[in-house]
Amino acid sequence: MTPHMKWAIAGIVLGLILFIVSPWLAIGVILVAIAAPTLAYLALDSSQRRRIRGIRRRQIGR
Repeated sequence: MTPHMKWAIAGIVLGLILFIVSPWLAIGVILVAIAAPTLAYLALDSSQRRRIRGIRRRQIGR
């Protein structure tokens, strides 16, 4: 199992636990989890984004 998959499973479990405790807190955690990588990607300049897209394409072509 990849490290990314472990983080995803942990996030799902945490989200379900928080949803039982407080639905608003669970929604907030989910929104932060989606927004953080998106904002990090948008903070890159165009050459860095191009390099990331190239790396992703090479991994898909395996």
